[in-house]
Amino acid sequence: MQDVGERLRAEGRRMTPQRQRVLDAVARLGHATPEDVVAGVAGDGGQALAPSTVYRALEALESLGIVGHTHLDHRAPSYHLADHADHIHLVCRTCGTVQECPKEYAEGFAGNVLAGSGFVADVTHMAIHGECSTCATR
Repeated sequence: MQDVGERLRAEGRRMTPQRQRVLDAVARLGHATPEDVVAGVAGDGGQALAPSTVYRALEALESLGIVGHTHLDHRAPSYHLADHADHIHLVCRTCGTVQECPKEYAEGFAGNVLAGSGFVADVTHMAIHGECSTCATR
């Protein structure tokens, strides 16, 4: 990934200490809601950041393609580093477990969507809900 500071400057923005702390928290946490990121930043030894500052930092980093998000449920989005968007999320409705599977598993689906509608699907932004193998066999 290209230097984040350079990307921000190219857009007329800068890498503030707050944005760096948010980016570091997302990298540490893997998949995290904005509230998780607020807590992650609060636990990094620095000064507490207002939730609005975290939300604005996430928006800025996402607009540059540095972080992305997925909706694992109907609540808050889950943020992750953009280069981590190489999989699909499988969410168990029974136990709440979230698993990852390769995005290639959805190539047939994306191909059918493209052939049928001309729509190019971004399957890395997708979460599929169902039952994990443990819950399905109970």
